[in-house]
Amino acid sequence: MTLAGWRRFVDSPDPEFVLLPDQRWLALPDAERDRYNEARLDYHSEMIIVATSTVREVARQGRLLTLLNRREISARRGLIVSGPQTTGKTTALKQLGRTHELGVRQRYPNRLADRIPVVYVTTPPKGSPRKLAMEFARFLGLPPVKRGYNTTDIADAVCQIMLQARVDLVLVDELHNLNLATAAGEDMSDHLKYFTEHLPATFVYSGIDIERRMFTGVRGKQIAGRCVLINTGPFSRNAEWGGLIATLDDALRLHRHKPGALARHASYLHARTGGMIGSLSHLVRAAAQVAILDGEEAITRKLMDSIPVDHAAEAARHGAA
Repeated sequence: MTLAGWRRFVDSPDPEFVLLPDQRWLALPDAERDRYNEARLDYHSEMIIVATSTVREVARQGRLLTLLNRREISARRGLIVSGPQTTGKTTALKQLGRTHELGVRQRYPNRLADRIPVVYVTTPPKGSPRKLAMEFARFLGLPPVKRGYNTTDIADAVCQIMLQARVDLVLVDELHNLNLATAAGEDMSDHLKYFTEHLPATFVYSGIDIERRMFTGVRGKQIAGRCVLINTGPFSRNAEWGGLIATLDDALRLHRHKPGALARHASYLHARTGGMIGSLSHLVRAAAQVAILDGEEAITRKLMDSIPVDHAAEAARHGAA
């Protein structure tokens, strides 16, 4: 992720596709039909961001913390989004950043040329303070780091740019890559703390089961004492689950799809995905693409049975069975 890539993400409109009337669709010449179907495949590869309760809660808490931290000089509060894989953590993190940046653009329309409201980086695996500092430098578009530069040189350059650009929200994804049980992990934790103390910004972290991995020892307790924690997890088979399916159902662009058809498979979809929003999104989007490629133009139970989802969801399903 770079600043240019982040801005493309922020500026990208919500995906849309309008189906042709059936008669026009059936009358399309082969070449035009191929282009039409290719556009639908692209649409279903992205489709929509489902506003889950996690996305809404991260947005609410993130907004509140950025307001609370505006006048803080030190000990700014942060946010940690923690949970198993495929529970929507990264989606919630990016949507928070997108909403915040669009809000800043609206408030300061004439002062955006030199402003970077949001910085987004991922924690490097088996990383070091130098690698982490280079992730920030890469996002900001700083020149390649010379060999003679030490970690402090890179970190100072990064801090100067972020101060000048008035960065007020820093998103750090994949925080589980930071292992506090190792010396490198401890150094990286200290380096993150250095950034939080030198930048007037709100830091939001996301990762897998962070409270179990990181809230131990002196460093872990420091992190826990400064951050609000939001846990993510699988959805129960309840009204919200039904709402998620209804949202995805409404977003489908298939010529033989009957509105509400996915709702009949709510229990099946919960069993197939373990209630994981990432697995649900993958299954529905993949099924829609297969329905286009095979010419069925509708999602059926048989079709969904033929599509594997992630290993974790499949293992949980067969274990439950």
